[in-house]
Amino acid sequence: MEIIHDKDADASVLNGKTVAVIGYGAQGRAQALCMRDSGVNVIIGLRPGKSWDKATQEGFEVLSVDEASKKADIIHILLPDESHGSVFENQIKPNLAAGKTLCCSHGFAYVFKTIVPPTNVDVIMVAPKGPGTEVRRVFEEGFGCPGLIAVFQDATGTARATALAMAKTEGLTRGGVLECSMEQETYEDLFGEQNVLCGGIVDLMKYGFETLIEAGYPHEMAYFECVHEAKLIVDLIYNGGIESMNEVISNTAEFGEYYNGPQILGPEVKEKMKASLKRIEEGEFARVWLAEAANGAPILKAKRDEMHNHPVEVVGRTIRALFERN
Repeated sequence: MEIIHDKDADASVLNGKTVAVIGYGAQGRAQALCMRDSGVNVIIGLRPGKSWDKATQEGFEVLSVDEASKKADIIHILLPDESHGSVFENQIKPNLAAGKTLCCSHGFAYVFKTIVPPTNVDVIMVAPKGPGTEVRRVFEEGFGCPGLIAVFQDATGTARATALAMAKTEGLTRGGVLECSMEQETYEDLFGEQNVLCGGIVDLMKYGFETLIEAGYPHEMAYFECVHEAKLIVDLIYNGGIESMNEVISNTAEFGEYYNGPQILGPEVKEKMKASLKRIEEGEFARVWLAEAANGAPILKAKRDEMHNHPVEVVGRTIRALFERN
């Protein structure tokens, strides 16, 4: 895939246009601040509350979602996936006009059709590949978080240029941007979260921790070994790749990686991952999650409570406190 950089994007495409960022969570805040610092006219669409107060304190014009959608040329929806559909139908759709642009940072709502846009507007995605805090931090350092862009619907013929301009003003083209389809981003993102980044890593840590404490090892040592040190390994991989990480660790650790790793995570795990990807691509996960969210998310809330009380988190709170700087 071609990597797109600053020279390939023209930020002047946004001159004279107003971008409404809908939502002021970690991503909304970071992307709004970066675009504003790059000279873009950014307004915020919210309901009254703490986020409204924070955005106002940070100097933004804050409006209701209806008013912001009416005023903006580009409507960048950065809300939880499960709320996109109702907010769009009730507060954004009535204020759309031909030639406007709908933008997102994750294609869930469009791919799984909780938003069905009218045909006379552009629909694009500008997706930083990192949490909002990281997006903002590297932007302020003069660099940028890598990202993805996608064009889902091009009513004006300029959708791609708009996506690239937004990516540039958020600093993403400094880090490098890849162009993909909305479907590719959505399926890949859900798969990575569920199988590796969140579901996979968290369960691997928990099982390792549980195995050690059930064998009689001290909780604190188990936490250090199976949770705390994971960051150190991931940082090595992030900075230099897996091969570079293996050069830093001991020969014993590296041989253990080759000897025991496949005995823990064998080919059967890959087959389960293939089944997971199929559930995502066929919409099964989306249907289950949207139904759960519509029902008040009782399973999600119960799992949060369960995690809060799990021994790995109980001892973890004590261990993490040791590294707090006064």
